[in-house]
Amino acid sequence: MSTQRSKISHIDSTRPYSSPLTDTFNRHHTYLRISLTEKCNLRCTYCMPEDGVELQPAINMLSDAEVLKIATLFVNEGVNKIRVTGGEPTVRKGIMELMASLNTLRPKGLTQIGMTSNGIALHRKLPEMVENGLTHLNISLDTLVPAKFTFITRRQGHSAVMKSLETALALRPKGLTTKLNVVVMRNFNEEELVDFVEMTREKEVEVRFIEYMPFSGNKWSHGKLFSYHDMLETIRVKFPDFAKVEDDPNDTSKGWKVPGFKGKVGFITSMTEHFCGTCNRLRITADGNLKVCLFGASEVSLRDQIRANASDEELLETIRLAVGRKKAKHAGMAQLKDGLNRPMILIGHQQHQHASFHTSSSRPSSPASSFDPLPPPTLTHMNPSTGLPRMVSITPKASTVRTATAVGKIYLPEAAFSLLLPTPTPTPTSSSSLTTQPASNKTNKKGDPLIVAQLAGIMAAKRTADLIPLCHTLALSGVEVDFELEREKEGGKEGGWVKVRVVTECVGGTGVEMEALTSASVALLTVWDMVKAVAGKEMIIEGLMVVKKSGGKSGDWEREV
Repeated sequence: MSTQRSKISHIDSTRPYSSPLTDTFNRHHTYLRISLTEKCNLRCTYCMPEDGVELQPAINMLSDAEVLKIATLFVNEGVNKIRVTGGEPTVRKGIMELMASLNTLRPKGLTQIGMTSNGIALHRKLPEMVENGLTHLNISLDTLVPAKFTFITRRQGHSAVMKSLETALALRPKGLTTKLNVVVMRNFNEEELVDFVEMTREKEVEVRFIEYMPFSGNKWSHGKLFSYHDMLETIRVKFPDFAKVEDDPNDTSKGWKVPGFKGKVGFITSMTEHFCGTCNRLRITADGNLKVCLFGASEVSLRDQIRANASDEELLETIRLAVGRKKAKHAGMAQLKDGLNRPMILIGHQQHQHASFHTSSSRPSSPASSFDPLPPPTLTHMNPSTGLPRMVSITPKASTVRTATAVGKIYLPEAAFSLLLPTPTPTPTSSSSLTTQPASNKTNKKGDPLIVAQLAGIMAAKRTADLIPLCHTLALSGVEVDFELEREKEGGKEGGWVKVRVVTECVGGTGVEMEALTSASVALLTVWDMVKAVAGKEMIIEGLMVVKKSGGKSGDWEREV
């Protein structure tokens, strides 16, 4: 504890800090990590769920100008170190130009530009990156055995990473500091610890052993954890003079060294020994959210404010409030493995970079209640204090153009389906699609069913707030309801599908998904009502969903159907 207090005292005395970046525990945040992309050319088991992750549309990602604006804002407030991460940052288009633009912030106080990379496509780009300002590089490599590399990453590329490492070490005379990140997992690579330490004999590199940590989808278990103390015992069998060295203020790594070796070793003890009191790190996700803690579920969008033309003062107030809510520590192992958080790939490709953890050994020494658990999911339409329904306030939300597209379909037997076809009816073929036209020469007691259904859908969209109790009343600026007929065989019987597609639009502070869904639902129900005397019991409504959305805080997206 005295060592930690000494570190804090040293940090406090080095320079003044801006209040927006100082939390309630007097931690001064001078280190900003910016994820440049969610994409990666590897599929590491501890970083990404086995079935991958759903990438956001490109429009959701920060532009180069937005990255530079955020970086400038933080540097002006005292940040002196920026690290770009991913995904895999080298796959971002224009990475060289972006790094050069960050380098222009040196006169404002930026002293280090770092990058964490998997090394696959790095060696060709690295010399130019150093010319453009890169000073610190972390390369991820969990094994020295090519077959194991393929197993853990689910891809080839071990030789490419080794080539990148050699290229990086050759650039040391030009000011590049290189570290090697090794995630240690029991029954996978713990026997390679001494081989990695041996690398530091002749290479000026810091090998950082990282305790395996839980993230969404990586199937973490306590049995896979090979602790800091386990690592020390293993290494000391081969290197009995392995000794502790002095750490710099704000180091997340515990430094060790074999006397006489050129390089050194570090341990990221995220799961067994905390370094909460000296945490100085903040993170920006690729879609522009500020995360004050790697393991925390709370995020706030700076991207949305920038795109709404917020002033620097407004952005700083948002940052100040977020930093002010940062906790002294995050949850324990049991809570973390079941907690709500992004997979590591969507936070930033650096397993070791987090805020804090509170325990003194590989097993919690206090009951679970002593930890700050991650917040449970909440229903926004329920008041958390009373448990009663409420209408969510949209007053603080920006008024933007918002659209939503919903689809659905109803199956009709042949007797009913044929009544909806235009006249004259073309000769049908299996799975042929026919766009409807008004059946002007048909005689239907209730009028043309699809025209009636179209009007019903438009009216329903406008009356959504009357039908769904907690929906806001919106002034819709547009509703389009379109139908398509598709004939096919269903269970050996002739018939076809009536497909509806609804697009709703408004200018306001909340989305129009419910209006689109309500319109599609009522349109299909109207078709049901119009033909039920002919269709009998064979009708089926299915596939009701929102397939596209634009505008709003969560950004634009589209679902493939």
